[in-house]
Amino acid sequence: MQVFNRLMTAFVVAVILGCTSNAQDSQFSFSTITPIEPIKNHYKILQTHNSGSNPSRAWMDTVVYPPELYRNNTLLFALTRPIYLSATQVEFLKNSLKFPANSSDQVRAELDFLLELQQNRTVSQQERVLEIARIGYWPDANHVPTHPFHKQNLANLFFECGEIVGKGCTAGNYPYTSKLLQNIMNDMRLMEFRVKYHLLRARPYQLEPRLDPMQRIKSPSFASGHTLWAYIQAYTFSELIPKKREDFLTLAYEIGFSREVLGVHYPSDEEAARQLAHRMLELMWNTEKFQADFKKARAEWD
Repeated sequence: MQVFNRLMTAFVVAVILGCTSNAQDSQFSFSTITPIEPIKNHYKILQTHNSGSNPSRAWMDTVVYPPELYRNNTLLFALTRPIYLSATQVEFLKNSLKFPANSSDQVRAELDFLLELQQNRTVSQQERVLEIARIGYWPDANHVPTHPFHKQNLANLFFECGEIVGKGCTAGNYPYTSKLLQNIMNDMRLMEFRVKYHLLRARPYQLEPRLDPMQRIKSPSFASGHTLWAYIQAYTFSELIPKKREDFLTLAYEIGFSREVLGVHYPSDEEAARQLAHRMLELMWNTEKFQADFKKARAEWD
């Protein structure tokens, strides 16, 4: 599955059509963020398998995520309005994504990979992935300070920064960085659920009965939300603190891989999310609103 090529095409078309609609100033100049790193490890190996339908497993192509399991609040996130992206950009990116056919040799290899992870996961590994599974920033909990999840929500927003920079990395200590991240995460959640409910990919355990996931998730599989937020924040912090890029990307990789250890995502969900995160930030980067907010956040790290 050549996810990156499809995203690149969508990005070029978006730029040609003037989809960076927040840039009103005629003096606005195109720039870019640090290029995305090449695909590696098992993600690279698994993509060497044929991603097209395999007639011998045709029944698998009829399986989609069951509508009776939809979670209403995730559907609502798909209806929110973007802050840094334009609505047109969201649609271009959403329509550029496609996962390997359920019956494909690639998916069969991915399912076998997940079965092997399941067989070999250790107690300490299970504890860590469950810890990561509890981390998540949700925009709705941020709007009202009296929300019971408000304080923890802001703490989760700075999880990656706390892990890499230290305990002093909090929303209170970095208010402009907090605002930047909150807006990015608004667009991230919007994109996540637009894609999920557009493609309705079944979870791995819905295709492979031998998989016994550590959790069951009430939304479609593609792309991985945890991985999307992990990488879009890692790429953002990499621009704020360039010397920490490798550390942030290593943590993002761990977060993505944790979803495979849990048995709730295919590796192709993770790789697509990694590339989508970079493309989203690249589009955000080229808007005046993002640049204004980023400049204030960057000053907090000088």
